[in-house]
This record gives sequence, structure tokens and C-alpha cells, in this order.
Amino acid sequence: MAISYNGLWKLLIDNNMNKTDLMNEVKLSSGTIAKMSKGEPVSMLVLEKICDKLDCDFGDLVHYEKKGKED
Repeated sequence: MAISYNGLWKLLIDNNMNKTDLMNEVKLSSGTIAKMSKGEPVSMLVLEKICDKLDCDFGDLVHYEKKGKED
């Protein structure tokens, strides 16, 4: 499973924010930001907090990228 948070990073740019701003304003840990930067899953609660702050939906933040079948 591959998770992409590119939508989130684009929204941050559109809102003139960086990851540190998001971390401070939404009260996220640096570990959570690190997980997202690596494309690792985070809780729905984290995504909900971000959506509340950025006035968006989950689909605006996260995209599932299918990996090819491995034989």
C-alpha cells in the first residue's frame, strides 16, 4: 500500500504554510509529520484535525497509489 500526502503539501503551499506551521496550529507531533513525509499511514483523527484547519476533505489530503503486482 502506498499513501501519498501530495494533496496536503500542495494545500500548505496554497495557504502559505509549511510543515512546522501545520504542526503548531493543529497540535501535531513531529513524529506524525515525519510519518506523513515518508508516506506512512496516520490516524483518521489526525486527518480530521487537518481538514478542520484547512477547510477541506480527506480526499484533498490523501491519495492511494496502487503498487504493481509482484510475482
